[in-house]
Amino acid sequence: MLRLTLHLLLYLLIFWLLIFWPVAVIAQSGLPAPVQRVIQAHGMDPARVAIWVQPVNADKPWLAHNPDTALNPASVIKLATSLAALEVLGPAYTWKTRVHLGGPVEQGVLKGDLWLIGGGDPFLVTEEFWKLLGALRRQGIRRIEGDLVFDLSYFRLPDEEPAAFDGQPHRVYNQGPHPLLVNFNALHVEVSPDPDSDAVSAVVDPPIAGLHIDNRLRQRAGPCGGYRLGISYRVLEERTGIGLDGRFPGSCGPHRFARTALTPEAYVHGLFTSLWAQWGGEFEGSWRVDTWSDVEREPALVHESRPLGELIRLANKHSNNVMTRHFELTLGAETFGPPATPEKGLNAILDYLAARGIDSEGLVLDNAAGLSRHNRVTARQLAGILRAGRQSPFMPEFISSLALAGLDGTLRTRLEDAPAAGRMHLKTGFLEGVSSIAGYVKTAAGEDVMVVVIANGPGVQWSTGIELQDVVLRWVFER
Repeated sequence: MLRLTLHLLLYLLIFWLLIFWPVAVIAQSGLPAPVQRVIQAHGMDPARVAIWVQPVNADKPWLAHNPDTALNPASVIKLATSLAALEVLGPAYTWKTRVHLGGPVEQGVLKGDLWLIGGGDPFLVTEEFWKLLGALRRQGIRRIEGDLVFDLSYFRLPDEEPAAFDGQPHRVYNQGPHPLLVNFNALHVEVSPDPDSDAVSAVVDPPIAGLHIDNRLRQRAGPCGGYRLGISYRVLEERTGIGLDGRFPGSCGPHRFARTALTPEAYVHGLFTSLWAQWGGEFEGSWRVDTWSDVEREPALVHESRPLGELIRLANKHSNNVMTRHFELTLGAETFGPPATPEKGLNAILDYLAARGIDSEGLVLDNAAGLSRHNRVTARQLAGILRAGRQSPFMPEFISSLALAGLDGTLRTRLEDAPAAGRMHLKTGFLEGVSSIAGYVKTAAGEDVMVVVIANGPGVQWSTGIELQDVVLRWVFER
């Protein structure tokens, strides 16, 4: 009988721990009731949820839940990288891509190689590269008899496996940094169903000379939907092109998606060949990598990027990983001297945080863009970064780089019909089991408030993470 009673008591204790203890912990946390309900409803671990809410002019926070628990912030860590780059490099900082001629120009013919010296431009997109070639063509060069030679010595990077993070090596977000990265190395594939047959056409933008498309797509009847719309994407052997297989719903109409396939060097060579022809130029050479040694000679052409003050808007609003990593690498090179390395970039960010009085104890930053399972930061540290951004002489550039709720960037469809639309500048972050958001909210009463929300662990998915973020943001806005 005694043994039965002990077993019953033990069972009741375990039952209480599993069911009621998390509720009791949440109830004692001081969290607002709507926030408590979301955490409990989705089985989130309250010990792995961190929240910081503080008016920008107040000495103490309204709410500080687990403020010193180091958690994975996903892309919200871009706040640290972009603010450090903005303050140290300045909003007018530009990247330079230099062009050298490896021989004389005789009657419009370059008798030698054309050298492209990569400067780490984070936004050397197709339009900018097209303008670079146009400027070169206006120098009177019509035909290039040599090869393209790429000087990539500005970055010194460890080998990276694009599939290492999530097994998706051809996703554009997995593209690593590169000193001569054009158009993020992305191929925009456009598929269109033929109205008169079951065929599906496929073209690639931008045009890449020599890129082969093995298109085996066919149409199927039915509603527009299904996993990746029935499109199977593959890279051909030797990375010479792409293959498309599957059954595409004809009811979808034209569809566009982005992937990678080529090495950055092969991409630049193919794009150069296509665009140079558009400018009326002739080129049939190959490419190779080497280092330009005649440092005293002036380049034939220097192409400048857009200023950093503009580029952080693109990186933060749209959460561009490779642009942010270029910010970190450039920050390291400008602080400690080239070549740029991730270690130099990390040390430059840590130096910046220390100079702003932000304690970096417990901070782990192995990927400056947030694409990592190992990154760690506390809500208090993120609040310190937000405070530094608010006090920065470049505060307008920094805050305007964040997505506006209900209007643009990663928040364009969030809170779009709510009174809070347009009154929140925020950076979002999502990974599997990770949800985060941080930034500035102007409340209904007109008060400016800093907000940080990080949640890790089971129960934290895309939709549940958004639900937690939104309930906190609404609570702050209406307070």
